[in-house]
Amino acid sequence: MKTKGIFQKKSVLLPGRIWQNSLMARGWESKDVEAQAEEAQELKAPSDKTTKSVDQMEKDRDKAGLELSRKRILNELEVATHPNHRKSLEAALAHLDQKLNELK
Repeated sequence: MKTKGIFQKKSVLLPGRIWQNSLMARGWESKDVEAQAEEAQELKAPSDKTTKSVDQMEKDRDKAGLELSRKRILNELEVATHPNHRKSLEAALAHLDQKLNELK
């Protein structure tokens, strides 16, 4: 690569042409790599605000599981036709609602 002022001259192969020289500002690629490295480091280092205790993570996981079960029961309840099946789904829904209220 030849250096001309603040630009680096690069040779680029373009479709339909043999070779073409293009100019790119010097340091652009290194700045992009530096920004990517900073981003990766920010993602790896958890901040104090987002750190949760083991109990809180377990509680959140349980709550998410109960909410998913509740959605499934509601979907089944929409299409259930047999009275006994509807009754058991309604009981399951009441149980899930109780468990969710206990977690709040």
